[in-house]
Amino acid sequence: MKVVVVNKAGFCFGVKRAIEQAFEIAKTEENVYTLGPLIHNPQVIEALRGVGVKVAGDIEDLAANGARTVMIRTHGVTREEMARLAEGNYKIIDLTCPFVKKAQHYAKLLSEEGYQVIILGDIEHPEVKGLRSYAGENAAIVKTSEELSEIKPKTGIVVQTTQPVDSLKRLVAGIIEHTKELKVYNTICSSTALRQKETQEVARAVDVMLVVGGKNSANTTQLAKLCESLSVPTYHVETAGEIRPEWLGGVRKMGLTAGASTPDWIIKDVEKALKDMGGSKK
Repeated sequence: MKVVVVNKAGFCFGVKRAIEQAFEIAKTEENVYTLGPLIHNPQVIEALRGVGVKVAGDIEDLAANGARTVMIRTHGVTREEMARLAEGNYKIIDLTCPFVKKAQHYAKLLSEEGYQVIILGDIEHPEVKGLRSYAGENAAIVKTSEELSEIKPKTGIVVQTTQPVDSLKRLVAGIIEHTKELKVYNTICSSTALRQKETQEVARAVDVMLVVGGKNSANTTQLAKLCESLSVPTYHVETAGEIRPEWLGGVRKMGLTAGASTPDWIIKDVEKALKDMGGSKK
């Protein structure tokens, strides 16, 4: 069995930067917390906890636990949360992904310029909650144009950074005939777009796809859905221990991809497990 690994599998720039800084900060700072998980990968969060970086559910938790240093998660936080943190006696280290920062900037800009702001994304995702705080409470959060009750003559779009490019194309196509002025900021992370493209190419050439990453990771889940949409048997695992030998029966080629929050050591563990089960890397 050949194992074909997607080139762009694993940590993206924003996540790698945040994780490296977080481990360095833990060496010198005391009572270090992140406001929400730094990234959506349970194994990495546990490793950070092992060096003293704890997770606070909200700002009240920070105060109750005597936090001194607060790291902002890669997904960002809302404007209101950032303002409240600034009022507190915290050392704030902003590890928001630069792509998310850019999306926040464009959401705010569209709102200030009088556009009806539409956010393409998952309404419960922390990144999208942050975007909405910059776009204003009247911003619409949708997956498709059919979810919009009204499309105004002046409309602007920003995108959750991990959304598929095809979703943006469909949204624009559904809106363009119903508005006089449409401004689109394609804020999809370039690394995410490339990872999805490469994953799609591999999935079309293999018998089975294995997607590695946190079950709570939006971009990893998107990869799994992408593979499933191509009618390829797909398995989403967080660690090598979840792989089942019966998945490999009769498989000549297996594809391996991983989300942006999946560390190299987990990918390597999965590769080793597949090798031990008779796989060889291509």
